[in-house]
Amino acid sequence: MKVLAGIQPSGDLHIGNYFGSIKKIIDRQESDTVYAFIANYHAMTSVKDGPTLSKYTMQAATDFLSLGLNPDKTMFWVQSDVKEVLELYWILSQFTSMGLLERAHSYKDKVAKGLSANHSLFSYPVLMAADIILFDTEIVPVGKDQIQHVEMARDIAVKFNNEYGNTFHLPEHQVEAEVATVPGIDGAKMSKSYGNTINIFGEEKKIQKIIKKIVTDTTPLDEPKDFESCNIYALAKLFLDKNGLEAFEERYRTPGEGYGHFKLYLHDVMWEYFRPYREKREYYQNNQDEVRSILKMGADKARLIAQEKMEIIRSKTGITY
Repeated sequence: MKVLAGIQPSGDLHIGNYFGSIKKIIDRQESDTVYAFIANYHAMTSVKDGPTLSKYTMQAATDFLSLGLNPDKTMFWVQSDVKEVLELYWILSQFTSMGLLERAHSYKDKVAKGLSANHSLFSYPVLMAADIILFDTEIVPVGKDQIQHVEMARDIAVKFNNEYGNTFHLPEHQVEAEVATVPGIDGAKMSKSYGNTINIFGEEKKIQKIIKKIVTDTTPLDEPKDFESCNIYALAKLFLDKNGLEAFEERYRTPGEGYGHFKLYLHDVMWEYFRPYREKREYYQNNQDEVRSILKMGADKARLIAQEKMEIIRSKTGITY
């Protein structure tokens, strides 16, 4: 299977990024053909400062590698290093109706949150479609909020294929139900936009402080607690195996512990889970030229595939003469 995922370089990664997208990609490295890229063109819709975007791009690359992405098994590059995606973006715009873009939930949500209603934000799904179908992607692991974008990519690809013959594979989205939406500390979807994230990397005391802010109910210490409706439990189950989860559930049923105890436990579980990744990250932070070399190697490979595909597209559309 050809699997593709992109992540925006927007600063510190949080556990919603990891369980919602990154882990899915890393788990597939052994069995599938995986394409992973840093979507820095997409990030320009929200990151306006040039030096900041550059910094975030390298940070995202460092974090991806630290979390287990293997450049020998996964093609890994920065979006802007494969310019063919912008050419395809323009060509696909000819097959994208205004009505389709106007129905995009993400656009409406972002404008409602205060982002400028400009063309790049509006046409974001077309660029995402180009990212996906340029590589004949079969599977796109996404969170529930991105399903519509994959469906839009399919719609656009179908219109192109109807006009010029079978050219693009039609991608499928994939959402794992148990981690489709990772909750933030307030119970809503974990998102930087909501200010409810728990970062993967950072100072232990700061992470612990954030965990202590997780919203809970007011059940007294000496009463059983409902784990099914608890935000602490919803996060802990991402890290625990079956036995660990059952033991944690029993602690909820047994009076005598409060949510403060459970928050401390969640911190300990998370901190231990990411320990090997923190050690790997320290290595890559001290060897940034190696990170750049890995990105260049990935871009060279991706560009060869993109160029071959674009030659077919140019010929069919008459761009080649």
